[in-house]
Parts: sequence; structure tokens; C-alpha cells
Amino acid sequence: MSNVIVVGAGPAGLIAAEVLAQAGVTVDVVDAMPSVGRKFLLAGKGGLNLTHSEPLAQFLPRYGARQPQLARLLAGFGPDELRAWVQALGISTFVGSSGRVFPTDMKAAPLLRAWLHRLRESGVRFHMRERWLGWGAEHDGAGALRFATQQGEVTRNADAVVLALGGASWARLGSDGAWVPLLAQRGVPVAPLVPANCGFDKAGGWTEHFASRFAGQPFKSVAIRCTDAQGNTFERKGEFVATATGLEGSLVYAASAGLRDQIAATGQATLTIDLLPARTAEQVLAEVQHPRGSRSLSSHLKSRLGLDGIKTAVLHEVLDKTAFNDPAQLAATIKAVPITLAAARPIDEAISTAGGVPFEAMDDGLMLKDMPGVFCAGEMLDWEAPTGGYLLTACMASGRVAGQGLLNWLKRDQLRSISTAHPSTDR
Repeated sequence: MSNVIVVGAGPAGLIAAEVLAQAGVTVDVVDAMPSVGRKFLLAGKGGLNLTHSEPLAQFLPRYGARQPQLARLLAGFGPDELRAWVQALGISTFVGSSGRVFPTDMKAAPLLRAWLHRLRESGVRFHMRERWLGWGAEHDGAGALRFATQQGEVTRNADAVVLALGGASWARLGSDGAWVPLLAQRGVPVAPLVPANCGFDKAGGWTEHFASRFAGQPFKSVAIRCTDAQGNTFERKGEFVATATGLEGSLVYAASAGLRDQIAATGQATLTIDLLPARTAEQVLAEVQHPRGSRSLSSHLKSRLGLDGIKTAVLHEVLDKTAFNDPAQLAATIKAVPITLAAARPIDEAISTAGGVPFEAMDDGLMLKDMPGVFCAGEMLDWEAPTGGYLLTACMASGRVAGQGLLNWLKRDQLRSISTAHPSTDR
């Protein structure tokens, strides 16, 4: 019976282990953390977003430049298959108003408990608090894997290995990117890990008045617009949050890839905030110009346009007194508040990361072309996606592909061994 090691006990690693165990392979899951699925559990703290219910024609473009590669992975395990898989664990799901899919109780822990029970029942063994250190010097494939444990270094031998080591965000939960030099030492190309679904620092920062009063408060019912380094325009309605140094939140996360790349290319990126996306520019100008009598301009804006609080404050951040009292400039800025961003927040604060092992370095089964028997899955691959269930769905899909790819490789390897031991002869 073949023995396989899965390094990484997140969703990608666990589902790879499931595929392998169901095929009768002996599977050992090894992880540096004290318990399984730490990031998965934290992601579900406010409600576990499993996937998204939108049609695949809308779902797949969320993966940007890597859509062709992710489409292949998701072909066998997409949103519908994920929901059916969850249902088979005894967990029902529902579709929220935004189209996102959640467990009925919104919690991650019951799902994980049911999953781990099924994995253990199928023979999967777990080894926690063991940090992967790479391979023994003489091995180029799976072979002997080195682990640091509380009792010292140990070596585990395997016929093949699945690496599902995550990206480099939330290091305290296990995703610290420490695997990058271990693969680089073996000549595996790795695209630099960079923050994705992240916040940004505003160029020059906010004024002390704004930061002290409005950090942590949301911009609700707004729209943002920005253009990336390739000239593609992003425009969407939603909400986000002001931070002490800049911006973060769902709407900013959705635009983060383009903003990050624009900053990398030019040193900064500018987005505009439409504070009143439900009103046209002409309607806003008409309300600003409406006679206000003895009322202050701030009272006028609140009365006529519903602008107050953080929305009025951000106008003061970008307009001097003269411009603020110019109806044309004020109205135009209400529809397009310019915010220049200087840097993404540190990678460890990001929800996810981009970069990693490129698909070009792997075969269709996610095996490294230059390291037979070594498969990669999950966020350590070079792809990214917005929040909304796209990250988890693709991680799970890649884990299944890696597990199936490993099974196929083992079969081919066994056939090669038989062929070598019993070569055919011509008579």
C-alpha cells in the first residue's frame, strides 16, 4: 500500500487527503500548528462563506488572469459540487441576499468537526506541531521529508507528497510563506508573494482630525472607481472602512489587485469615491446650488443630499475652503472624491496573498514537473480571487485535483515498476 504525506492541514490539504484515503492510500497529514484548520475557523468567525451561487459564466472571471487554469480545476469541483459535498457531511446551506453561500448555522466549527471525523474514519492520521523543513539532501522527489517537532527533528518517508502550505498572510495561523526558500533551493520557480484582498495606506495620511474622529467608521452606499496598470477600469458600489492610515473593507478588497499592481508600477494609485451613486452629477449640482438661506453649507448638504459625518469630512480632506464653497467644484468632488494610495498594508494583515508556485511549473495534476511525486495545492499556487467564497472554492478544487493527480501518478509509477521488473521480450 502506498504512503502519502500531506503537508498542511487547511482545506486544500484536507480534501487532498480525503481523495487519497478514499482510494485506499495511507495518508499522514502534518502541520506546524497545534490544531487543524486554524485559518478556516477564523475565516468562519463572522459567518463561513463557502462559495457563491452566481452562474459559472460570472464566477470564473473572478480569477482574473488565472481564469483558464482555475476553470480547469473548478470543472470537477465547482460551487455546486462544493455545496453537495457540504450537504454530504450533514451540513445544510443557504444562499444569502448577496448570492454568497453559507452553512445554515453560519459556523465553521461543526463542518470541520464532521469533516475530521470522516477523515479519521477513513484512516487519515494527523501529526500536529511538526514544521516542514524540506527534504533530505539526497532526495529530489517525495522521498524523506524533514520535520521539526517538540522532540527534535524527525524524518518521514513517503511515496509522494502534497504540499498545501498556504500563502503568507495570517502567519500566526500557519500561513507564513516559510516554504518559499525550501522550494527555491530545489529550483522550483516561485512568484513573489504579495498581499491580496488588503487595505491601503493613503499618500500623506489623513489629517489628525479625520483620523481621530473617523478611523473605523464605514463609507456606506458609495461607489469607487479606479484604473489599473493595464488600463482596465474597476467600478463598483458597496461599502468600505476608513482606517487610521487609509482604507480597507470589502469594496477596497475587491479592487485591491489592480490598486496593488498600479502602486508597484508607478509608486501610487488613485481611486475616486462617488459619495452619492444613486444621483447623477446634474442632480447633485442642482442640489448644491439650491438657495440655502441662512443655513451653513454643512447643514445644507445634509438637508438636500443627506451628506454628513464621514462623507462630509472626507470632502474637507481634499478640498480647501475656497473649493468647498465653489458649487461646481464641490458637486464634482461629491461624485468623485480623489484618494491617492501609497502602499498596500503589510502582507500579514491581508486576507489572502497572490504569487506562489506558477501553474507553468506543474503538470495538469498539479505535480511539479521537475520534482516527480511532489504535488502543490491551495493558496500556495500563483492565483488570487476576491472574497465571496471564491478563495475557498478554488482551494478545495485544487486540493482535489492534486489528490487525483497523485493517485494517477502512483498508478503510472507502479506500472513503470512492473514494466522494469518484467521487461517484455521479442520472440
